Amino acid sequence: MTTQPLLHSLPLFPLGTVLFPGGLLPLRIFEVRYLDMIGKCHKAGAPFGVVSLTQGSEVRRAGAEAESFAALGTLAVIREFDLPQAGLMQIECVGTHRFRVRSSELQKHGLWTADVEAVADDVGLEVPEDLQATAEALRRLVDTLEERRRMEGDESVRLPIAPPYRFDDCGWVANRWCELLPVPQELKQRLMELDSPLMRLELVSDLLARTGITK
Repeated sequence: MTTQPLLHSLPLFPLGTVLFPGGLLPLRIFEVRYLDMIGKCHKAGAPFGVVSLTQGSEVRRAGAEAESFAALGTLAVIREFDLPQAGLMQIECVGTHRFRVRSSELQKHGLWTADVEAVADDVGLEVPEDLQATAEALRRLVDTLEERRRMEGDESVRLPIAPPYRFDDCGWVANRWCELLPVPQELKQRLMELDSPLMRLELVSDLLARTGITK
């Protein structure tokens, strides 16, 4: 991890989800504070930060409790952008690198910004033999989803996982399962924060075994 700030005044998007590096995030945006933020990021080709809410809600309401969020998040880069109507944006983002919030500030118009520093990317590790079942289960799932899309004859149908597929990489396989599994947001956040992609995959494999997805 670097001790130097990666980005100053990074705009943050606190959400009730966890974005993993390599993960896809579709968003429908209608709040003024985020319409302006996303518009500027799209125009500049700049990322924004996705952080997981620990208190408060995604949409600001009068009298609602104040927003607070996890200190570790993921940079999001906009890869698709659409304005279907006035006051509405539809975007799809991809997670890139993790970051740690060192200081944050709530702006007058309700937008959070932060000074953040990089968190080291996962080290590339080949999936060990005893965890191959977890990788193969993910491969089968992706094959099934792709075949269903082909049968429907609609290439616009979105898959929750985007190529390039890396079924031989511990971190990539673990991250994709973390996104798909119906586990609490707090657990996903803890898994995302782990420094070891192998440990993350081992924990995911245990979860899959408990649900009967793998043996």
